[in-house]
Amino acid sequence: MTLRIIATGGTFDKHYNELNGTLGFADSHLPEAIARARITAGVALEQLPLLDSLDMVDADRARVLASCQASAEKAIVIVHGTDTMKETAAVLGPVALGKTVVLTGAMIPYEIANSDALFNLGFACAAAQTLPPGVFVAMNGQIFAWDNVQKNKAAGVFQPL
Repeated sequence: MTLRIIATGGTFDKHYNELNGTLGFADSHLPEAIARARITAGVALEQLPLLDSLDMVDADRARVLASCQASAEKAIVIVHGTDTMKETAAVLGPVALGKTVVLTGAMIPYEIANSDALFNLGFACAAAQTLPPGVFVAMNGQIFAWDNVQKNKAAGVFQPL
């Protein structure tokens, strides 16, 4: 089975600038993360414009949907910012894609110590290969239906509604 992994940005892909102490985007961390995770399934990596999910607009979500619809792969992982992951899932969920789409992200950037990015990526890749067709969110070692998930910002975790 081949997985399609779609990079959209979010905290997962942010880089730390040591000079000014800010987080921003450069190249995606996903090629390195895929190699480090030792994923043996075939992977087709697609990079959309890398954005903080708070900056995503309807056109960006439509681009994610179009990528899913155009994908030849039936197992898709979308690496997305956690703040509006639920909104993108709500665009994808009602569409009968006939594919398994799993959104994931990170609370701590990939390149920062103790990041959850690598675990969440591996977990989402496994979920995309084993779940039935539909749209899901995979975070914190749990899988949620697209319409039964929320981010608990105070606790820093995802949970059911």
